[in-house]
Amino acid sequence: MIRQLVASYVLLVAVALAGFTVPVAFTLTSQVYGDAENAARREAQVGALLLGAGDAPSRQALDRLAAAYQEQTSGRMDVLGDRPTTDPAFAAALDGREYLRWEYAPALRADGLVLAVPARQDGRIVGAVRISYPSEPITTRLWQIWGFRAALAVAVLVVAAGLGIWLARRLTRPLRQLNDMASRLRDGDLAARAAETGPPETRTLASTLNTATETIDTLVGSQRKFIGDASHQLRTPLTALRLSLDNIADCVDDPYVREDVDRATAEVVRMNRLVNGLLALARAESDVATPERVRMADVVTDRFDVWRAAADERGVTLRHDTEDLWVLSGPGHLEQVLDNVLSNALAVSPDGGDIVVRGRRQDGRVVVEVTDQGPGLPAADRLRAADRFWRGPALTGRSGSGLGLAIVKQLVTDDGGTVTLDAAPGGGLCVRITLRASPTSGG
Repeated sequence: MIRQLVASYVLLVAVALAGFTVPVAFTLTSQVYGDAENAARREAQVGALLLGAGDAPSRQALDRLAAAYQEQTSGRMDVLGDRPTTDPAFAAALDGREYLRWEYAPALRADGLVLAVPARQDGRIVGAVRISYPSEPITTRLWQIWGFRAALAVAVLVVAAGLGIWLARRLTRPLRQLNDMASRLRDGDLAARAAETGPPETRTLASTLNTATETIDTLVGSQRKFIGDASHQLRTPLTALRLSLDNIADCVDDPYVREDVDRATAEVVRMNRLVNGLLALARAESDVATPERVRMADVVTDRFDVWRAAADERGVTLRHDTEDLWVLSGPGHLEQVLDNVLSNALAVSPDGGDIVVRGRRQDGRVVVEVTDQGPGLPAADRLRAADRFWRGPALTGRSGSGLGLAIVKQLVTDDGGTVTLDAAPGGGLCVRITLRASPTSGG
């Protein structure tokens, strides 16, 4: 926007300069040519008067005039009596007409002004006087006129550009402040506020944005409070119910009753997972956190330590190659993302399989790929896998809420990234997570 404002301002100044300078320069150009023609005409007319006098003193004066003209002006004065000639200038003058042309001057062997006037005596044409004046002094003078104005115009445009930049920055400062506020809001800083300065329009916009931000902050705070309350209110009865079922199981000897109690306990466990998943998803949707610089290798190593025991039970190998990558992610987001993805990968991996986490930089972003050797998913199912409560065919009959990838997608989206599912080379599933790279990250 600053460039557009400066360009518009400089363009207006350039048009004004052209509208004023160019006509003046053309007027001065015409005046220079006119002055040269008038000066040559006066010299020629004086010479014609001396030639028309016909006496010896006048002839001597004419010779001195011609010599002085050639010495002082680098031009030339030629005189011709009343006799036939092929020179067009003399011919026109002997015919009683003034000849004036800017053309090649034979007497000078250069371009210039050729002016010839008739000399009369008692009304009879007795000869002609021709003035030849070179163009070079005129050209030099014109270069001075146009060059000075061109240099002045460039100087004015440079000053106008500097002034335009200053004015544009001053005018757009409130907009830049609003953009900074919007960037902070995008990064989760709900305490961001814009200074209500500048023109009335920007002050009104800043006030509206500040009010909207306060409203959002209030709503997010209310939602977080609701999530905390719901977490406590839902988990407490479920925990009490499971403890009651465990106590009943300890006191029951009837195998049929024990089987019913075990089924009820399994459903309570499943409901507890579902509640935890819903609360985690709601927390992910409402939690607007400021991104932090996170070293990918540290997070992956930490999560591998957590999941290694479960992987070792089935002989699954966990490997990673994340180089020295740094990403921007909300506090705890990357850990939750990897936990959900690794949990799904372990659930479908065959015994003795491999789960590999790879990372790389691509177009200023960090791409993390988690691949397993499970049965994979058809293309249609991969499009639905991040839907809430959707569970793949490989997980049918197993415990799970169907919210893991939905939580992953929400957290990654909050961090400004994307999640896609692809078929892994050689079978299995590849979960590709793209995150914003930290500006100072390596790799």
